[in-house]
Amino acid sequence: MTYLQNIGTYFMMIGEMFRKPTRWSVMKTLILKDIDDLIVSSLGIIAFISFFVGGVITIQTALNIDNPLIPKYLIGFATRQSVILEFAPTFTSIIMAGKVGSFITSSIGTMRVTEQIDALEVMGINSLNYLVFPKTIALTLYPFAIAIGMFLGILGGMVACSIGGYATVDDYILGIQTDFDSFHVFYAFVKTFVFAMVLATVPAYYGYYMKGGALEVGKASTSSFVWTSVVIILLNYILTDMMLS
Repeated sequence: MTYLQNIGTYFMMIGEMFRKPTRWSVMKTLILKDIDDLIVSSLGIIAFISFFVGGVITIQTALNIDNPLIPKYLIGFATRQSVILEFAPTFTSIIMAGKVGSFITSSIGTMRVTEQIDALEVMGINSLNYLVFPKTIALTLYPFAIAIGMFLGILGGMVACSIGGYATVDDYILGIQTDFDSFHVFYAFVKTFVFAMVLATVPAYYGYYMKGGALEVGKASTSSFVWTSVVIILLNYILTDMMLS
């Protein structure tokens, strides 16, 4: 199957996902379960990564500012910009492509292998709406998780700055406040929302349309991670060029 055919099938899957919706009483339960599986269970790793990445950015920035004429508040400024514009939305989303994406692909792929998807279709249920739509809705909450990551990244930078003695806390906070542009936060959340849709649909595509047995589930999860990461990086470039240029 060519890349163009894959892309066509992918968009057909998205369109089919909205046809013949499942009853709300059932859908509500599925959405709440997916919120727990995809968002709540990811908060720990997002918090851990964000805190220490923020600290690393601060240390690297401080070590490269060795000119006494350069004000120390630039450490906080650089950390804020790096965390909000790139590391929180993009770096974390690539990590999530491994955790969330592999979970989605393997869970749907296992249902395909064990013929549970065929059973849903036999019962007259739109399997794409039943399996993929709840995950898509659940991941609309992903920007809230990234907001926590932004806060903890900046906090981690402040802790590293204070412990390392690179600058005072007051200088760091001044840097966070200097030339703050609220549009950068809006840009970051737009990226995050787009990435959330990618995290929901690309892994689902690889799980839903996989063929073979249990061995192919692992291969599909690997392909899912690779292509989800590629799409995120490409969309990151396009959105950055469109919104910041």
